[in-house]
Amino acid sequence: MSKTLKRNDYKTLSLSSLGGALEFYDFVIFVFFANYISRNFFPSDLSDFWKLLNTYGAFAAGYLARPLGGIIMAHFGDKLGRKKMFMLSILLMVLPTFSLAFIPTFETIGYFAPIFLLLVRIAQGIAIGGELPGAWVFVKEHAPNGKDSFYVSAINASMAFGILLGCVVALVINHCFDQESIYDYAWRIPFAIGGLFGIISIYLRKFLEETPVFQKMHQENSLEKFPLKALFKEKNIFFDIIASMLLTWMLTACVIILILLMPNFIPEVLALDKTDAILIQMIAIVILSCGTLLAGIWVDKFGFLTTSLIFTIGFSLSCFFYFYFFYAQILHLSIYFYFIASFFGGINALAPILMCKIFKPSIRFSGISFSYNIAYAIAGGFTPQLVFILHSLAIKPENPFTYGIFIYILILSIATLITAIVAYKRLRF
Repeated sequence: MSKTLKRNDYKTLSLSSLGGALEFYDFVIFVFFANYISRNFFPSDLSDFWKLLNTYGAFAAGYLARPLGGIIMAHFGDKLGRKKMFMLSILLMVLPTFSLAFIPTFETIGYFAPIFLLLVRIAQGIAIGGELPGAWVFVKEHAPNGKDSFYVSAINASMAFGILLGCVVALVINHCFDQESIYDYAWRIPFAIGGLFGIISIYLRKFLEETPVFQKMHQENSLEKFPLKALFKEKNIFFDIIASMLLTWMLTACVIILILLMPNFIPEVLALDKTDAILIQMIAIVILSCGTLLAGIWVDKFGFLTTSLIFTIGFSLSCFFYFYFFYAQILHLSIYFYFIASFFGGINALAPILMCKIFKPSIRFSGISFSYNIAYAIAGGFTPQLVFILHSLAIKPENPFTYGIFIYILILSIATLITAIVAYKRLRF
């Protein structure tokens, strides 16, 4: 469908992006206060290592729950419309986020506290499982021909804004309260704010309009009765799913490792205070957003393969130098290469761009949601713990091997490039 965006389309895309950013804030604010949560929700006689590992495990549980919500919402998104699933995902996010502001701690209710914490993360995972795939499909079906990659990448950039918003809130909390007050009660404030953001998102999404692609399919009666079943009847579907999952795996590395976890390690390794680490993280998020947008622009202009080659090489090299200088505790060079790696972290846009191109409209939501959420459940389920363990080994004085996290990223970069080459040869885009 060839068309140019009208003023109302820009409004629709803006509201979609903003609502998604606010919902993503609700999901990721957990990791910004992981240290405080670990102290409040696990036994005091546990070592700090096991407290944090369990907390990151609860964080990962949100990723494990994604397929359930994502696949179910995608099924109805392909049958009933994209907008209705947008409204459902935010409703499912608001309640568990609000609950974290009030859940009693381990000191009050014992082992029920970590159980409730786990249930909250599972509920959030179910909600977020349908959010990103729905947003990608939504903007893809509003974008004019030849600019769809840019619009899809803009959704990823706007989701990064949700992380940035989390950084701002974390910075304010750390500035306004001392550490003991944060441990006692102030860590709950961001979750209360997240609940309010959720209400704002619900209101904003009332103004969204259904995509013209879905409206056309509905008018032509070409909707699938069971989209997920129809998905697996498609020719070469297993290649499409595997390619999508591999690129999603790379997306997890960009977001979880660079943006969510590494800033938590910066104060410990580089001897910076928490406020400085949050400021560095905020700058990195802005840079990542710029790289993400540029990746989308370049795919539209130069093609998927060329863009993939540039970003995989740039991401691998910059990550190598970043981890080398980081664990060598060379402050300025490590921060410099951290920012460069964040820019090439724009490689995260390749996953949704590929998925939006290879799945046809009638099964697009289901195809993207199945591939993305299964891959994210697997990779997101073990990445936080793996990175935490590799980091713990890297900072030990007796351990000369400090490239564990980089090797993990390098493997993903190679897989991404191979996938891009094969996809180009088969699809020619």
